[in-house]
Amino acid sequence: MRPLDGIKVIEMAGLAPSPYCGMLLADFGADVIVVDRPSKGAPEIPNIMERNPFDRGKRSIRVNLKTDEGTGIVKRMISGADVLVEPYRPGVMESLGLGPDHVMPSNPGLIYGRLTGWGQKGAYADMAGHDIDYIGVSGALSLFRRKGERPLPPCNLLGDFAGGGMLCAMGILLALIERNHSGKGQVVDAAMVDGSANLSVMFYGMLAHGLMTLDIGTNVLDSGAPFYQTYETADGKYMAVGAIEARFYAELLKGLEIDPGSIPHQMDKEKWPEIAERFAALFKTRTRDEWTRIFEGKDACVAPVLELNEVEHHPHNRERELIVTIEDVPQPAPAPRLSRTPGRAGPAKGRRGANTREVLGGLGYPAEEIQKFFDKEIVE
Repeated sequence: MRPLDGIKVIEMAGLAPSPYCGMLLADFGADVIVVDRPSKGAPEIPNIMERNPFDRGKRSIRVNLKTDEGTGIVKRMISGADVLVEPYRPGVMESLGLGPDHVMPSNPGLIYGRLTGWGQKGAYADMAGHDIDYIGVSGALSLFRRKGERPLPPCNLLGDFAGGGMLCAMGILLALIERNHSGKGQVVDAAMVDGSANLSVMFYGMLAHGLMTLDIGTNVLDSGAPFYQTYETADGKYMAVGAIEARFYAELLKGLEIDPGSIPHQMDKEKWPEIAERFAALFKTRTRDEWTRIFEGKDACVAPVLELNEVEHHPHNRERELIVTIEDVPQPAPAPRLSRTPGRAGPAKGRRGANTREVLGGLGYPAEEIQKFFDKEIVE
């Protein structure tokens, strides 16, 4: 038994944020069906991940939405669904006759998740964009830089996944909980610009209380402090240092074999560059694994910076089974961990479109009509 067993989700095929949202729901038991376009005549988007972790636990169907019969199939799917997730620009689903006003009257309990970069309204709502643009306008990107350097995007983790897919899944779950009381569905407007701004809330508080400045790269958490920093080791790898509190900082100095009286006080901001220079020179004297052994078991808030292909081999991660392997692809296990009804990750239930006949049969279409759909290239 998993928390979302019995919840039926329709995921309109998209890139990154929406498949991640669907994956989170599928990990915890939702029956997620991806509605993809036919491969014939589709835009030349390379299938870079044949065994895509986003598809784990999902079924899929290929439908030609440029036909009335195709949109009719999706409408029938939606009529029996609990959740719809769509990642298109505002107006696209409406142009297909699949917008909230089209489908929710016949399914008033539907949770209609709209996952976009800019949101359903606003001056930028109809513009194209990517993660880097959304986190730029949200203010979050401005925080990712060293002093005097240009902002460095944190891959597309912040906008696409944390501020987009994750918050969309949260919105869907909130709406499902509320539906238990009202019996009614609602639209979830999940915008990456909103989500990444929301994730930045602590820094608004710090700025308002004078605990940081907009001279980014000089503050405690943005690479300004020598005790919240990464340092290169003798073998060209890195250690992560987060010794903010005084007692943790004392353990850091002990591990580095530094006499506290020989360096400036921890909170002497004018001396931070000098302290960082000394730390950097010391970290270069040993390998990452040597430093790891020195700090393991110590409350110095020091840990190795692991590459993606090293994560599953770290003893802590092995013990927690942080990484699972599905179809020969190592990938993160479901999170968070529930004590009674944990998530479970499994392979996709076939390649994209493999479940088309099965899904159509489950919708009540007779075998003869299903075959006509294939013959007319309505489905694939």
